[in-house]
Amino acid sequence: MHILIVTDQHPESLGGVQVAIRMQRRALERLGHRVTVAAPALHRLGYSMAEPDRDAYIDLPSRPITRDREYSLTWPGRSADRRFANALATRPPVDLVHVQGDFWGAMIGVRAARGLRVPIVHTMHNHVDEGTRAVTPLAPLAFAGLRAWRRLVLGRPRGGVDPASRGAWRYLAELAADADAVTAPSQHFAEALRRHGVSSTVLVTPNGVDDEAVAAAREVPRSERTRPKLVWLGRMSHEKRVLEFIDAIALSGIDADIALHGAGLLLPRVEERIAALGLADRVSIPGPVPYPAALAALRDADALVQTSIGFETQGLTPFEAAALGTPTIFSDAEIAADVDVDQKWVVADGSVAALARALREAAAELAAAPGARRVDASAATRFLQSARSGEMLAVYESVLSADRSA
Repeated sequence: MHILIVTDQHPESLGGVQVAIRMQRRALERLGHRVTVAAPALHRLGYSMAEPDRDAYIDLPSRPITRDREYSLTWPGRSADRRFANALATRPPVDLVHVQGDFWGAMIGVRAARGLRVPIVHTMHNHVDEGTRAVTPLAPLAFAGLRAWRRLVLGRPRGGVDPASRGAWRYLAELAADADAVTAPSQHFAEALRRHGVSSTVLVTPNGVDDEAVAAAREVPRSERTRPKLVWLGRMSHEKRVLEFIDAIALSGIDADIALHGAGLLLPRVEERIAALGLADRVSIPGPVPYPAALAALRDADALVQTSIGFETQGLTPFEAAALGTPTIFSDAEIAADVDVDQKWVVADGSVAALARALREAAAELAAAPGARRVDASAATRFLQSARSGEMLAVYESVLSADRSA
């Protein structure tokens, strides 16, 4: 089949969703399917698409929306519609649109599916309610604006909307009403979507980790160390609680090497906080790194530190870490329950003091038994993309079968 994936941000930009989409595309292609990914064109300085990937992408006309030019916006409308029509004219017919966005990508994807007259699978990756409230006190106005924007671009929802849904959940419910199937990447987020009236039926389709990339990372020997190695990966933004993590490191007084992989708007404040607290001898910032290097860092670490709470809809890095045998110090108990491995530490509450206590406990256990706290390889295999692709293909086949019989 030919699957058209439409998303908010280019898969080559930073982010767990983007990584997941790249992995899904490659896994589906290995199974003999064709995948085309449409996303806003990337404006990062120095970026150029690898030639083997060029035909798999439709770069939509866009504007950068962040200072570092990492993220872009495409306005849903006739310009994007024309770009789709021109790009798809030279490709095989599309069987299904898989929307993997919750903002402009979702609206563009719905318009594309309507024009192509094909069914829609919508995977909701974004905790719009929590994420918006984390960055603005005007969240209710933002939610009303999103609903107005959606109606301007798409008109009335195709299906019914639960009247109990409110705020951001109402916006997501109106998007879900246009989909033939709604999925979520974790059990805890699927339950939240159902509980808030987004959709009565939300299928759980976790994102997986690329088999070949994991196999390559496992082949790299772990480095020598004199103290535990902890790693943090992600976008440096308020909802990721990276500043709270640095405060907890200082409060804990742990003797460990800690690497922060990533970048974002908080990077200058992160650097200032590390210097002010005198942590430069323990905390380094390698910055954003290519995906293989990120996996290698996870493999080499004694533990991953996951710091966001209530924001992640899956939280891919702990799954990647588990696939590589590395345990996680979880701030979010729901993510810990979804990963469900024996080797882990779970922070008692959302305070800096609780995170500091968990860091002290983990560092002490790791120092006392170097290399002993690893996730068992037999448990790690269930996180691979090869184990997850069949679940998504089953959703596709179900939707297409229902569409043909309608």
